[in-house]
Order: sequence, then structure tokens, then C-alpha cells
Amino acid sequence: RMPGERLMESGSDVGRFHGNALTIVEATNQEEAESKEQGGFLQGVQKICCCWPRQSSLYDTVVTDEVEKQAPLPEPPQPHTGDNQLEELMLSVHSVDLLSSKTGQNRMEHHTDCYHGNALIIRRGQTFQIELDLSRPFNSNTDKLHLDLRTGPLPMVSKNTHVIIQLVEELEDDRWEAKIVERNGNRIKLSVNSHAKAVIGKYKLTVTVESPKGGSATTRDPRKDIVMLFNPWCEDDTVYMDDEEEKKEYVLNDTGRLYYGTEKQIGDRTWNYGQFLEGMLEACLYVLEKSEIPPPGRGDPVNVVRVISAMINSQDDNGVLAGNWSGNYVGGVSPTAWNGSVEILRKYHKEGGLPVKYGQCWVFSGVTTTVLRCLGIPCRSVTNFQSAHDTDVSLTTDMYFDEKMEPFDELNTDSVWNFHVWNDCWMARPDLPPGNGGWQALDATPQETSQGTFRCGPASVTAIRTGQVYLKYDTPFIFAEVNSDKIYWQRNLDGIFTQIQCEKKAVGHCISTKAVGSDKRDDITHLYKHTEGSEEERIAVETASRYGTKPDVYSTSMAEDVSLEVKLEGEGPRMGADAQLTIVITNFSSQTRKTTLHIQVAVMYYTGVLKGTVKKDKMPVALKPNEVKAMQWVLPYHSYQDQLVDQAALMLTLSGRVSETQQVLATQTSFRLRTPDLSIEAVGEAVVGKKMTAKITFTNPLPRTLRGVVLRVEGLGLQEVKEVVVGDVGSHSTVTRTEHFIPTQAGHRKLVAALDCKQLTQVHGVADIIVQDQ
Repeated sequence: RMPGERLMESGSDVGRFHGNALTIVEATNQEEAESKEQGGFLQGVQKICCCWPRQSSLYDTVVTDEVEKQAPLPEPPQPHTGDNQLEELMLSVHSVDLLSSKTGQNRMEHHTDCYHGNALIIRRGQTFQIELDLSRPFNSNTDKLHLDLRTGPLPMVSKNTHVIIQLVEELEDDRWEAKIVERNGNRIKLSVNSHAKAVIGKYKLTVTVESPKGGSATTRDPRKDIVMLFNPWCEDDTVYMDDEEEKKEYVLNDTGRLYYGTEKQIGDRTWNYGQFLEGMLEACLYVLEKSEIPPPGRGDPVNVVRVISAMINSQDDNGVLAGNWSGNYVGGVSPTAWNGSVEILRKYHKEGGLPVKYGQCWVFSGVTTTVLRCLGIPCRSVTNFQSAHDTDVSLTTDMYFDEKMEPFDELNTDSVWNFHVWNDCWMARPDLPPGNGGWQALDATPQETSQGTFRCGPASVTAIRTGQVYLKYDTPFIFAEVNSDKIYWQRNLDGIFTQIQCEKKAVGHCISTKAVGSDKRDDITHLYKHTEGSEEERIAVETASRYGTKPDVYSTSMAEDVSLEVKLEGEGPRMGADAQLTIVITNFSSQTRKTTLHIQVAVMYYTGVLKGTVKKDKMPVALKPNEVKAMQWVLPYHSYQDQLVDQAALMLTLSGRVSETQQVLATQTSFRLRTPDLSIEAVGEAVVGKKMTAKITFTNPLPRTLRGVVLRVEGLGLQEVKEVVVGDVGSHSTVTRTEHFIPTQAGHRKLVAALDCKQLTQVHGVADIIVQDQ
């Protein structure tokens, strides 16, 4: 016991008479409660005074679980017949009904009817109802009643973690209070209002009643705990979202789409968020507990999402997912093999906070979406193509070359990821200047530390768009990801580096998220940046650069009259085939121009880290005045077949110098080799409780055998995660597997599958299934 701490021996001291201990009743056993109350009253009735007692110090008392779990009082003697008059004088609580059925008024009105189980799950700033069964009718003139809610290990009124809810005549917004709305004999119904900035999490409930002749408090029943969530439907909550369809998408939708690949070859896959499934709410609250964020801080969504961005990765704090970009996933699951967040979060919770292996950016993002939607914060996964990783806070992506225009590997720490997936979450930002609320960027992938911890955000997307990188949190880093210029530096003979080229459109393309209400891709680039090349976009870039480590980088301008770009035909090259690209070089001047292009192709991890060069080439080019020249260039399959890593990405680097003007030409283009989809075909009628099948078909696109192929199949409301061992699949062979399952939920469902093997990744498919009720 802490010094000066006074333990409550009977649940509450409010309204207690001197020398007359309150009787503790168990709300879940009515007959036993009645017996205890009657006997307890007779034991103490001789000591009852005829005056009201002084108020106790309940409001400053800290109650621990140890006290609440104390052994029940001994069974008191039964009252004698004829004591009905005395019995009527006492007031006690026989039972508490939280009206927590999934189909009941509370859960429906609070939009929590999708969560598994029948606990009372409510959203802050909104009224809910509970019913109390008392030992006799409640008399508003002489009886008193209050509810007591506690959360966290050391609940305190001053920290908003111990809430005393008093009865009032009329409910008012934005405060904790309760009102009797129905009376039926000994039973009363209360309408309870919560504060719109209440701490979220699990609350322990007790009910205290008192009368001139005695009182009582219910003991805590874990089955009667109340879970409080953020409330996007409440205008006074900082996560309030006005649009109903957006709330359905960003809070209530339990499946989504994640995007990957390159800007010219955008791939997508279905992801099961599954935030309402059994065990998911408990797992998400567990992540919050593991973060050790003080309970008083759990009322501010800015605090919560910042902590979640740290907790989803395992760096620093043994968070949910261990990142792995090595290509060796022994001892865990390959990042491309996950279909959703459910298995990951359940495993993390079940194993007591042991990081789950393994994750990469889209997995970190998918799990973040699950946790935040589960807690009530609108959230979506977002993919940025050509995503820069600025390592020196210059707000530019810098590429260094030596005197011979060879890359300076030890200096080239900045990189451009083929794609990168993070999150947007929705909230007001009262901690920032007006106009910076709405979507906030948040990134759980561990790249750089923020205030000493691997986390990133929340950063106002509006601030990113306008270059206000001085606004918290981590706005400079995300600005560089989407809108930094790519600057090429060459070392001179004196050792000084000179800026020789500036690519202004190299970073931040086709920023994508799933559209509201459909599986279409929504391009949200305009939210993150002004139109490339526009005056507004240039002002934002130059505004941001002033706060970086190279504030004078835009002080000089360079003349340019030759341009260079790379084009892909159609959807781009397929895995297992030769890759053909078109190099287009344009002379905007009225004079001839000559150059020699240096061409290099390297296999690349999607993070922008190069594994190794697979082909080098040189191409002399002569241009007539105002000529546009398109040249075909081919990368044979045999050049890359043994070099590919996860995501099958390749980086083409072109560089050269115009002889007449000394203009430097330099550009980099990443492209992926498209993998085939899994074909999933539902067979038979889809009815809840009735067995059905699905055929999963796959064709190996490679002229080689795939070894150890495994399928992972799952579907919310259809079946749990299941691994199907396929084994070896021969060159260009087609295999079909039939899966049997029994739907458990009606409605529009998705069966998803992912294929995994060492030689081929990012192969997946989805089937839409309409399940009918029985």
C-alpha cells in the first residue's frame, strides 16, 4: 500500500453512516444479493444514527484490483419473519443490466454491433442506457445513486481515469452524467452521457446507492466491464467525420485494397482488416496497454496514433511486427504471404507481446489500419509510388557521382523506394494552426527515429502539401517522400561537389488508396502536393527546403534543352519474358545535339536498395534540331532470372552529357515484372451453414520449376486462415486446388488467397461471394 493510501473496505464510503459498513452485493446473483443485504442490514441496524454523515474522501481514493477481488463477506443470518418494515428502509442493488446485446439499442446506436461478443462497447460523447434492479423502488427525494467508472492501474479523478457519474434532472452535452428515464417497480433505467474527450479503453463499473437507512455498492464483475472507443459520429470528438459513406469506409469496412508495384504498373491486393472478429478488440487494446502510454493520454487521438505508429513495429519496444527485407524469412511468414491483420494481432496477443515475423511496409500499414479502425479512429492505407527516403533532412533526394559520373555508393544514402505504404488517419489538430486538421499521415514502417523512437507522424497532409515542414510531427520526412526534388551532384577535381542536374518530377507519383464504397483505386496525389511543375508546387518545395540542411540548393538555375524519359508498353513486361522499354530523347533547341547514354539495370528491393547490376550498356545518340527520337531497349530474361528478389523490381539508370552544352542528362526509372494472378472461382450456392467449394487455379509463368509452393487461403465470414501445401509446380504448368468451407456470415464476402515460394512472390487473388441467410 502506498503511504497515505486509504483502502476502501466496502466499495464506497459515500453516504455511509458512522460505524455502519456498506454491504457489498454481487450484481450477478440476485437471490444471494438479497440475502446478504437483508442480513447485513439487521447486523448494522442497531448502530444507525438519525442524522446524515459527513462526506467521505471517495473521490480521491485509489482502488486496486486487489481490493476489488477481496473474498465475499460471510453469509449473514437470514432475517426473521416480520421484518418487512426494516427491509423496506434499506436500498441495495440486486443486479446491473448493461443492455449490451449486439442487436440492442446501445450497440446499434453506437455503431458497435459488428464487434464480436456481447460486451458493452460504446463510443464517447454519446448517451447509452443501463438498467438497475434494486431491492425496492427508488425514491428520488431520499435515495442517492451514482455510477463509478475506473480505468488504468491507478484511477484518479484528477487524471480523468476515475469518473463519478451523478444523477441529474436533465442531461447536458459534453459531460459525464446520468438520468432516470424509466421506472418499473424496483427496476430503473438510466440514460448515461459520456464526455467527448473521455479516455478510451476498458472501464470497471460499480454502482453505489444510499438511503437514510443504509446503502450498498456492487462488486466489480469483469463481465460488466465497459469498453469506450473514439467516436467519429460525435461532433465534439476530435475524430469526428461528417460524411456517412466515409465513416462506413474508414471505420466500419473490414476489408480493403493495398497497392504496390510502380507508378506505371500499379498492382493491388485485397487485405482483411478484420477489426470486428473475435479477439481483435482485446488484441488492439492490448497493443495500447503494451505501449505504456499513461491512461490519461489515451483521450487524445494525436497521442494514440503516434504511439500506435511506434508499437506496430518491433524496434525499441517489442511491438507487433518484426521487419525483414533480407529475402530470408526462415522462422516466420514471408511478408508477401499475409492476407490480412487478424492472424498477426491474435498471435501477438496470445504470445504475450512477442513480435510476429515478418512484416514490410504494406503489412505494417494494414495492421495499423486494423488497430485504428478498431479503436474508432478513421484510417486508410495509402501507397506512394517513387517514394523518397531522405536520410539527412535536406528535403532533397541527393545522388552523388565522381569525376567519371560513376555513382558514389558510400555517399548515396538517400534512396527512392519503388513504392511505400503508410496510413492516413482523420482528426482535428487543435495543437496546430487552424486549417491543418483532416487527414494526417502516419507511418509504422521503421525507417528513421522520431524523438528517439522508430515512429512517424501524425503529420498534417495539408501542411505537407504547402511545405509547412516546421509543423509537427515528422512533416519534413513525409514531405521529402512525396515532393522532394532529385538532385545530382558531381565531384570536381578539387573535391568539391557541384549540382549538375535537378529532377523536379522524380518523386511522389500516383498516391493511391481504396475508393470509398468500391474496390476502385482513388488517386489522392492532389491532397499531398500541388500539380507537378505548377507555381504553387515550386513555392511549396522551395518553402520546405529553407528548413532543411541545404537551404541554398535552389539559388542557381540551369539551362536545359534536351529531355530524357523512359516509357513502358501497355502494362509492362511480364515475369519470365524479355523486358522491352522505350527510351525517348527530345531536342528542344534549333541546333544539333549529341550525347552518349550510359545504361545500367539493377535488381532492386522495393525500398530502393539495389541488390546488384544485371546489365550495362552504352548508346550514342545524335539529334537533329527539334527531333524526338524513340529507341527500343531490351533486357533478356536470362539476364535477370537468377537475380530477382521480393517484388521483382528493376531499376534502369540513364546518364549522359550533351557535348555542345555540357548539360547533364540523368534519370532513373523503376519497373516491376508483372506476376500472374490466382484465379478463384466459387462453386455452388453460398448459404450460411452450408458447405461450398472454391477452385483456385495458378499457372507458373517461369520456364523453371517452382519449389515448395504454399497457398494461404482465408475469408472473413467464410473461413479462418488455412495453409495449403501445393508442392512443386513445373515450368509453365497449371495447378488447381479445390477448397471446401462453410460460410458463417451472410452478405458480400471476399475469399482471398496468396501464393508463396522462394522463386515467385506477390501472387494473389480474390473472389467476391454473396452469402445468403439460411
